[in-house]
Amino acid sequence: MVGITSYGGYIPRYRLSRKTIVRNMAWYSPVIMSVADGEKSVANWDEDAVSMAVAAARDCMNGRDRNILDGISLASTTLPFADRLNAGIVAAALNMREEGVSNADFTSCIKAGTSAAIAALESIEAGRRNNILVVASDQRRTKMATMLEMFFGDGAAALLFGRDNVIAEFMGSYSLNCDFIDHYKGAGREFDYGWEERWQRDEGYGKIIPLAIDGFLKKTGMKIGDFDKVIYPCYFGGTHRDIAGKLGIKKENVQNNMHAVCGDTGTAHPLVMFVSALEEAKAGDKLLLASFGQGCDVLAFEVTEKIRDFKVPLGMRGSLANRSELESYQKYTKFRDLIVADLGIRGEANPNTALTVLWRKRKLLFGLVGARCRKCGTPQIPAMPVCVNPDCWAVGEFDEYEFADREAEILMFTGDMLSPSVDPPAIYGLVGYDGGGRTMLDFTDCDLDQIGVGMKVKMSFRKRYYDKSRVFTGYFWKAVPRVEGGDV
Repeated sequence: MVGITSYGGYIPRYRLSRKTIVRNMAWYSPVIMSVADGEKSVANWDEDAVSMAVAAARDCMNGRDRNILDGISLASTTLPFADRLNAGIVAAALNMREEGVSNADFTSCIKAGTSAAIAALESIEAGRRNNILVVASDQRRTKMATMLEMFFGDGAAALLFGRDNVIAEFMGSYSLNCDFIDHYKGAGREFDYGWEERWQRDEGYGKIIPLAIDGFLKKTGMKIGDFDKVIYPCYFGGTHRDIAGKLGIKKENVQNNMHAVCGDTGTAHPLVMFVSALEEAKAGDKLLLASFGQGCDVLAFEVTEKIRDFKVPLGMRGSLANRSELESYQKYTKFRDLIVADLGIRGEANPNTALTVLWRKRKLLFGLVGARCRKCGTPQIPAMPVCVNPDCWAVGEFDEYEFADREAEILMFTGDMLSPSVDPPAIYGLVGYDGGGRTMLDFTDCDLDQIGVGMKVKMSFRKRYYDKSRVFTGYFWKAVPRVEGGDV
């Protein structure tokens, strides 16, 4: 049996009400008032497609042996590197083995996530690989006061495909590929360029998705009524309903497009919606998933009895529940680098990233891997030649020790207004890990008045800096305090 063995998801903590955008920008473009309902998810300033992919991948692989992975496929249209394997960064952050695996980027189209899923499933069916992790993630920048600003949100989803303990069996797929351009982004450009909405709605979503689903049904001999949930992206609410009408799908069998709670997350959105459907699924349910973008991919799954024993991850339900209102539109535009603000003299330092050090220290920098003494069991990070336990002082007696999945608590912290930061003050301090080990880290997804000594934190893979002159993004781990709600 081949299919899904685990799933995970990530929606950023910050949510921006569309009414907030209207209050600030309707003077310039009154038409945005027509789509002012709901809210969209907003990635923090230190998040991007890769960091969100890591969060979704870790959620999917929580409690699982990452050495089983034969490869990671990362799908996104907003990858930070044009010539560097972005999936390799995700693999390094998972501390995945480097030998005998095949990682790949899928990009240039918002149905890349489902295309990566089909490729993974076909590879497993052919017996070439056994376990493949597919992650889709997008963080699309938009111009201010545009409809796309109202529609687009940020997020990521992950599916683990394999043969053992399958929770949703793969039933087949069908693909329609055509060069239909509803929007595009030219090489080197900052923003998408979209054609008129009527073209996108009527000739795009409204025709291509039904055509592809009809093609799947004819190929397999199945009927639309066989499926308990039909999942397809479309942020035009009326068109989303019309597609169901064309295909004869009952209202209760159509998966919510999640526009009101997070917006359209681009390449990730079909998988984001699918993970949300899996969270509600029961054994025997049949799920039909369709995507959109220069055509349409259609995949079908049947939920198995294994779903009963499946350890439910944070997923979409947990991510959506962990929310904080982003009340400042100005802060949002700065997070997106849509406005220019001075970081001061201290922000002018622009050191060249030492790629040699990045390679030699990759276990620490990407995997947050330290060491544990074989003699006394004391963990430490970073790894040093001598054990830090004063009663031990063993030399060279260490095993690798992963800190990324371990909770920690704040031992001391400060808010620094002098340190250059997109979201001042820069908050950082000392954390102590459960089981031993201490390190200095930046704090993120919090305000200074929300945290205190003794508070629990978890580790999160984030952007550490962005070198504009060389167009290089540096990553490291930060501490996320377990704060309750709060507006920003």
